[in-house]
Amino acid sequence: MTQDAAPRKGRPRRGRAAAIQTVAVEAVTWTLDRPPTINDVARLAHVSKKTVSRVINQSPFVNEETRTIINGIIEQIGYVPSPQARGLAFQRSFLLGLVYDNPNAQFIVNIQEGVLAACRLAGFELVVHPCDQKSPHFLNDAKQFVQRQNLDGVIVVPPASENPQLVEVLRDLGCRYVRLSAVSLDEAANMVVYNDRQGAAEVAEHLAALGHRDIGFIAGPSRHRSAHERRESFVGALKSHGITLRPEMVEEGAYTFESGEVCATRLLTREPRPTAIFASNDEMAAGVYKTAQRLGISIPRDLTIVGFDDSPIATRLWPSLTTVRLPAKDLGRLAAEKLIIRISSDEEEGHTATGVVSRMVVRESSVPPRG
Repeated sequence: MTQDAAPRKGRPRRGRAAAIQTVAVEAVTWTLDRPPTINDVARLAHVSKKTVSRVINQSPFVNEETRTIINGIIEQIGYVPSPQARGLAFQRSFLLGLVYDNPNAQFIVNIQEGVLAACRLAGFELVVHPCDQKSPHFLNDAKQFVQRQNLDGVIVVPPASENPQLVEVLRDLGCRYVRLSAVSLDEAANMVVYNDRQGAAEVAEHLAALGHRDIGFIAGPSRHRSAHERRESFVGALKSHGITLRPEMVEEGAYTFESGEVCATRLLTREPRPTAIFASNDEMAAGVYKTAQRLGISIPRDLTIVGFDDSPIATRLWPSLTTVRLPAKDLGRLAAEKLIIRISSDEEEGHTATGVVSRMVVRESSVPPRG
């Protein structure tokens, strides 16, 4: 080896590892006399501002080593990306809206949790808009909500999702949307569908297999498409077992605890009294529990109860409630993911059918009838 080729002591090669070490030192010595900016992150990471922006927006076009360095610097110096600047750079607001008119609070909470999970992963935020379809200002309020918030897209929860006039408002505004519903009401790109029929049919199969013949049914409100789907499927499945659901054994509730109490009082004070009641959601089933207790009717010895949704209350009731699991969090997550893909690609992607299936969960509240 010649003298020129020998390594020069004290002057190590500045490779990637050395650059990372330098970054760490510079970041630690950051002074907090002003908030750090994206330019500071780019300078410390020895990359362009565009590369930092790609990392912030979770672009796949950045290698993992660079991504790790940039994320480390962001965390060290406490840089918080400006939503306004991000929106200007991408000509988007990174805001999704959730429009709902539904009396079942737990259903909305579960949907919202699913939407938020998808938003967090994609760097979006969620704005909610409770509405009242009975109000004369319903459509105008929805329009102003989308315009005021400058939303990139909207997720619409039933029964509002079943309103064709609301859909027309969103189309006129050029706002992308995804509708949740028990049936397909739109192009596949705009729908996430949940299959209520299968779950309701499984309830009928379960009650028939246990030997119940005097069965009461608490339907959901008629303005909800899900109420029709659950009722039609339940009645049809009972018929296949030679069981007729008598008209006097049917009450219409409102998907609320209180309506469950009222409907159960009517059913349980009739003769002959039903040996089983299927309530179209868990809130109404909980109302049946309260009424049965008030009337001195033992669950499940004297009365079998089945609900629908598998909300948290199903396992908090005693005895625990047999119900149908509707994965509402998955519904929200799938809707948000579908919408975000379309927004981020600026194309009408996500056009394939998306949906979830409801399944029966047997617990302690359902047993064969006495005698």
